[in-house]
Amino acid sequence: MADVTANGQAGQPQLVLQKIYVRDVSFEAPNAPQIFQEIGETNEQPQVQLNLGQKATDLGNDMYEVVLSLTLTCTLGERTAYLAEVQQAGVFGVSGFNEADHAGIIGSYCPNLLFPYARQVISALVMEGGFPPFLLQPINFDALYAEQARRLTDGGETPVLNS
Repeated sequence: MADVTANGQAGQPQLVLQKIYVRDVSFEAPNAPQIFQEIGETNEQPQVQLNLGQKATDLGNDMYEVVLSLTLTCTLGERTAYLAEVQQAGVFGVSGFNEADHAGIIGSYCPNLLFPYARQVISALVMEGGFPPFLLQPINFDALYAEQARRLTDGGETPVLNS
């Protein structure tokens, strides 16, 4: 059913970014300062692992908080060099879309919009932690969302906002 404005006309689909903010941030270098020497002395390459998550919360009145969580763990052998975490969030107004488009906006478009901010926070944390610069490569949130939706529908479930 279409939204109706005060003058009786059908409302157009709307997507409005209300706010972008850091919800939570953390940086740990549990083996500093010894790890700095180890990085310089060994031929072993540090291993970096990225864990990614997202969550959407319906705030009511067509408003949604979308939180993109990134955890970057760098190890050298068995030792952790650093652990950087950020929860980058945004508040979005989403109205007038059909259910599939609405879910795609929350599950793909919003995280895509938040990612550059999260990437900048992670990069700054790593550099300020005394480690060489690290730039996260782009992430295809459209493909991630499509894969999640495919897995859910193959399992007989309907895609939902929270992931």
